[in-house]
Amino acid sequence: METDGQNMKALAAVLYSPKERLRIEEVEVLPPQVGEVQVRMHAAGVCHSDLHVMKGDLAMNMPIILGHEGSGVVEAVGEYVDSVKPGDHVIPIWRMSCGVCEYCLSGRPALCDVGTKMRFTGLMPDGKTRFRNEKGDSIRHYAGVSTFSQLSTMPEGAVVKIDPEFPLEQAALISCGVITGFGAVFATAEVKPGSTVAVFGAGGIGLNVIQSARIAGATRIIAVDTFASKQAYAESLGATHFVNPKDGDPVAEIMKLTDGRGVDFSFEAIGMASTVEQAYDSVKKGGTCVVVGIAGPDERSKININSLVYAEKTLKGSIYGSTRPRIDLPKLMELSRSGIIELEPLLTKTYPLSEINEAYEALEKGEVARSLILPQT
Repeated sequence: METDGQNMKALAAVLYSPKERLRIEEVEVLPPQVGEVQVRMHAAGVCHSDLHVMKGDLAMNMPIILGHEGSGVVEAVGEYVDSVKPGDHVIPIWRMSCGVCEYCLSGRPALCDVGTKMRFTGLMPDGKTRFRNEKGDSIRHYAGVSTFSQLSTMPEGAVVKIDPEFPLEQAALISCGVITGFGAVFATAEVKPGSTVAVFGAGGIGLNVIQSARIAGATRIIAVDTFASKQAYAESLGATHFVNPKDGDPVAEIMKLTDGRGVDFSFEAIGMASTVEQAYDSVKKGGTCVVVGIAGPDERSKININSLVYAEKTLKGSIYGSTRPRIDLPKLMELSRSGIIELEPLLTKTYPLSEINEAYEALEKGEVARSLILPQT
C-alpha cells in the first residue's frame, strides 16, 4: 500500500550545532515521494562516525538528525517503489548507490557519487529534506538515512529487505559495524589463513575486524587500544594478544610479538594520524595496512616513503568494508545463523532515545563494545 501523503510526527535526536548535546524533540516527517520509503526505526547503532559530527571533527550542515546504522520496518512507500512494501523488515544502507555508474558496475558501490553527495549535503537526491522542526525549518538527513528518528524517510535504494525472522537488534549491528569489519578483512585486505594481524582500535569496527581475522584463519591477532576494558571484548572475539599504548610504544610491542618482523596485515579503526602511522609501521616487508577509521578532512599522516618502496608495503583505505551491501548483508546474516559470525558479544547495552547523550558518553569512555538506541522506547 502506498502512502496517502500525510505528514507524520516522530521523536528524533537533533543536532543543532557542534559540541552541543543532541536535543530530543518532536519533528515532522514528510511522506515518501516517488521512489522513496518511510521506515519506522527499531534499533540504531551508537557509532563513532556520528560522534565525529557531534564534536565538529566532520563538518555537516545543521540542524541534522544523525544515525546511520540501524534496522526497522517499512511504514509507507512512495510511487514506483517495488523492492519493498509496508511491513517489510529492512536495513538502511548509509552509502546509497545508483547502480549504474562505473563504481557500482565495477562492484564498488560505496564509492558511488550519489551516496557521497547525500552524505555531505544532508539532502535527498531532489535537493530537499523530509524533516521539519516545530518552527517549520528543514532538518538535514545524515548519510541519507537518519536512524536517530522514530520515523525516517529515505530513498528506496537506501534500504535492503531482510528476513523478518532475523532479530532486528542483531540486524542493526550487521548494518555497519559487522559488514565494515568483515569487508575490511575479506574484501579489502584479503587476509589469508596463517596470517598475523594487528588491529588499532577495539571499538565497534575494530572488534569486527578482530573476529573476521579469526574467521579468516589468522594465527596471531594483536588488539591495540588505550582502554584496558576493551581487552576482554577483544579476546572474546579472537584476539590472541592485547597491547595498551599507555604501557609503551605499541609498534615496538608488536615487533616483539612477531620476532621483529611485523605483522602481515594491520588495520587502523580509530581515525587518527598518529595511529595510521603506527599501523603502517607495524607491518612487515610486503605487508598491508588498511585504514578503516574516519578522520577529519584535513588530517594528514607521515608515511616513510622509503619503506613503501624498498619494503613493498601497501597502504589502503576501506569504506563500508569495500563491500556490496545488497549482496553481502544477507550473506552476513546467514553466517550469523550458522554461528560463524558472533553478534551477541558485540552488544553491551541498549538505551531509549531519551538517553542517547548518555550512550555517547559511555562510548567515549570505552565502557561498551557496541550499544544500540531503541527509538521506539
